[in-house]
Amino acid sequence: MSSHYKQKIINDPVYGFINIPYGIIFDLIEHPCFQRLRRIKQLGLTNFVYPGATHTRFQHAIGAYYLMNSAINIIKLKGHNVSDEEAEAVSVAILLHDIGHGPFSHALEYSLVEKITHEDLSGLFMDYLNKTYDLSLAINIFRNQYHKKFLNQLVSSQLDTDRLDYLRRDSFFTGVIEGAIGSDRIIKMLNVVNDQLVVEAKGIYSIEKFLIARRFMYWQVYLHKTVIAAEQLFVKILKRAKELANNKIQLFGTPALKFFLYNNICKETIFSESPEFDHSEIIEQFSKLDDNDIIASIKVWTDHPDFTLSTLCKRMINRELFRVEIQNTPFNKNKIEEIKLRVKKKLKIGEDVIHYYVFTDSISNKAYIPGDTKIKILYNNGQLVDIADASDMLNVEVLAKTVTKYFLCYPKDL
Repeated sequence: MSSHYKQKIINDPVYGFINIPYGIIFDLIEHPCFQRLRRIKQLGLTNFVYPGATHTRFQHAIGAYYLMNSAINIIKLKGHNVSDEEAEAVSVAILLHDIGHGPFSHALEYSLVEKITHEDLSGLFMDYLNKTYDLSLAINIFRNQYHKKFLNQLVSSQLDTDRLDYLRRDSFFTGVIEGAIGSDRIIKMLNVVNDQLVVEAKGIYSIEKFLIARRFMYWQVYLHKTVIAAEQLFVKILKRAKELANNKIQLFGTPALKFFLYNNICKETIFSESPEFDHSEIIEQFSKLDDNDIIASIKVWTDHPDFTLSTLCKRMINRELFRVEIQNTPFNKNKIEEIKLRVKKKLKIGEDVIHYYVFTDSISNKAYIPGDTKIKILYNNGQLVDIADASDMLNVEVLAKTVTKYFLCYPKDL
């Protein structure tokens, strides 16, 4: 079938109608590995706080693809050479950039497959799909191994089409209007100088808004304390399930979930010289995993005889989340021990499981990272200036500073 008959129009709530012009793009979207993204929430458990945040990784990938096409067209209009083959490849790279996300996106990133990022898994997915489709150029762009570096920057940088979509999309679905950005204007201001992606000076205020919005969204949405409480409870449930599985205790689960619960799938076993499992087998099992596998299992585990697993699962299903305290300094050890004693006494549990109910950790974020991937502003005289120096409004030192906060979780009903 020719690509003419593979045209597709998707009606996106953020951008309107999105055309899918390439045969390979159409085929990749239709592939089961990509269709799985329909069943993975973009923001994990953020809908526990913002009920509208039920949009999916599928929607985000399509949106990022749309912005990529817009960016390539703008760059070509400004006289830069981007071949049809390169345009298709960079579109494939952004379309598949998040295909390695597991259930509930970032919430369970290291829970089922240890010490490996979703970017690593996305690379494995691309290698897997490359056996059917010729994705070699897209893979080289994705891994920053192609000589035109600005193409990779459109996929992964501080001003990539990934961020431009997720900020606008997440703001739209959460209803947090402070996170809205002018992605259209930013894209129209993009240019390329010395193989580096830059922003024309007319777009400086849009970039300032972009950085402020990103900082706001992280602390108001992505790292909201109730979202942290929900995600930490989720992580503890999977940790307990894996602990029971390691002890050969039988748990309900789909075949795909059981594969990861009862096998040690981690960075070492995947990328060692003699891996225990073939990459294709891991990808085929992982591609069957989505939010539904986890939620269905948690519902069944509420009746499991293991007290810790069942009580944690009941808390999740009934949204009885842990209390979260957040502060700028580590928590006093004596306070933590006092809470542990109270929880052990109330729940009649031992030291061996108390870490599932009382725990502390830290969260951190910075809105802007000065360095090799800095955002550069292009003036009419050809001068390039880092946004940190070009902006007369932003205190970029504050935006570039890593903000670290510490949190303490424990049951509310003490």
